[in-house]
Amino acid sequence: MQQGKALELGNTIFFIDLISTVVAFAIAFWARNVLIPSTQALDFNSHLFIIPLVLVLINGSMSYFGGYKSPLNTSLIGYSWSIFRSIFVAVCTLLVLLFFLEIQYVSRFVIWLFASLEFCILLAIRIGTIAYFKEQIKSGKKILRVLVIGSRGRAQELVMALQERVVWGVKVVGYVDPDPTRVGMTVLGIPVIGTIDSIHDCLKNNVIDEVIIAISRTMLEDAEPIVQACEQEGIRLQFMADVFNVQLARISLSEVKGIPLLTMEPVAQDPQQLLVKRIFDFVCTLLALPLLVPIFCLVAIAIKLDSPGPVFFVQKRVGIRKYLFSMYKFRSMHVNAEDKLKEIEHLNEAEGPIFKIKNDPRITRIGEFLRKTSIDELPQLINVLRGEMSLVGPRPMSVRDVDLFDRGKQRKRFSVQPGLTCIWQVSGRSNLPFEKWLELDLQYIENWSLWLDVKILCKTIPAVLHSKGAS
Repeated sequence: MQQGKALELGNTIFFIDLISTVVAFAIAFWARNVLIPSTQALDFNSHLFIIPLVLVLINGSMSYFGGYKSPLNTSLIGYSWSIFRSIFVAVCTLLVLLFFLEIQYVSRFVIWLFASLEFCILLAIRIGTIAYFKEQIKSGKKILRVLVIGSRGRAQELVMALQERVVWGVKVVGYVDPDPTRVGMTVLGIPVIGTIDSIHDCLKNNVIDEVIIAISRTMLEDAEPIVQACEQEGIRLQFMADVFNVQLARISLSEVKGIPLLTMEPVAQDPQQLLVKRIFDFVCTLLALPLLVPIFCLVAIAIKLDSPGPVFFVQKRVGIRKYLFSMYKFRSMHVNAEDKLKEIEHLNEAEGPIFKIKNDPRITRIGEFLRKTSIDELPQLINVLRGEMSLVGPRPMSVRDVDLFDRGKQRKRFSVQPGLTCIWQVSGRSNLPFEKWLELDLQYIENWSLWLDVKILCKTIPAVLHSKGAS
């Protein structure tokens, strides 16, 4: 609703931010030479390459963290938090790049001064945006005039939502109802001005910006005259897409050779955010590998000395949309462990489809240590690089465990990429019953954000170091 005006406002602020960011960087550079005149003056040309990178990092982060949301959907505190996170991510990324690329001629003082100025300027822009927004609402400018098709339950819910949430304010001119006996009635202070048969007259005799269909799905066949009337009058038409009684995270419209397709997704998976998540996983893994390779070598030697067999254990796991992939682990059991599973399956101590027992006789001596410290999971970074797993996500389960799922809800975890760690990892790990494990996985799926991934990763490190709930 009001997407065009909201997009127009967001685009305007976006371009103002671009200009302000360049100005803030120039001021920071100038201020450094003025405040520290005793040292050698910096060459501005040597810092020019940073500006495009800063623009991409800050404005990209602002888009991700909600810095361009409508003032109606956020507050000054919300804007402040979005700006702080965006600048923090941008500055940290920039400093890490400068460190690894060993670029010494770029002034760190300029970067930190720029970050402070940028925060103040971006916040001032948002304060001005909120003031402008309030003035627009108060004056009644750019108000949206809506005609609602229907006047019963769904239509009333829509009208109340419009009056509370529409970006520039809204005026519902009236209702058009399929039932002629309701014409002349007043619903929520708004009149029923006609029937579907008189839709042409209603559009002709009133100033209407949009028509919204809010009738039940059993009456959708009555909508064709409305579509034709709106097309003839050049009026935008929308309809409530909640025609089925299900909870949806995302609804979108696509087209295949002129055929419109309404997509209803139970899990919100924005392609841009997923791309950011993939880049985050890839970069973090690449940065971690040089530190982990020596550990890999020592673990490989220890496994070989402890028991005969390969260093790695490779098993088919169920990934996103139930695609199978080969998952890598350091071998922590004897080579015939899979064959012995049926012999000891009656000793299972875990609830649900997963298999878990204390003092598993299949585990080797070094394997017990690897499992307790979660070092056996590190080879899954290979799966992360290959795009089969993410750093954070529901743990990939074996085919055997998935075959024992007894409820469809349990398979919702396959709507996202599996990961090395998730909420369960920092909430008790293997001590948790399967139902709680599943509940935390679904909680992660429904509330996913890149910031949540970062928090889980930060909490995973101490959880692993303390061997919390490990087995």
